[in-house]
Amino acid sequence: MQAALQAIAEPRRRQILEVVRDHELPAGEIALRFPDVSRPAISQHLGVLREAGLVSERRQGTSRLYSARPEGLAEVREFLSTFWDARLDLLQTVVEHDARQESKKVEEAQ
Repeated sequence: MQAALQAIAEPRRRQILEVVRDHELPAGEIALRFPDVSRPAISQHLGVLREAGLVSERRQGTSRLYSARPEGLAEVREFLSTFWDARLDLLQTVVEHDARQESKKVEEAQ
């Protein structure tokens, strides 16, 4: 999980993940989408993402094709969902409490 968090902490890497989220692309085409970044820098970003398990790399001839690996974020997602689940549980408790209070008010008014 640490490697994935460190990889996505860099905004450019998140942008690269968005580019390869839905389809596999060669490194050169990914680099073309970032004209302000050198190809070697894009290659380094792709290497970090690959090492973190967030993209897969497939060789086809002389090209390297990259695609997102959503399962690489599974552990991060599970970790973050514990916070979300706890907040939803708290919200449910508050809503149920408020509903009981409203119900009591209606009963007392009758």
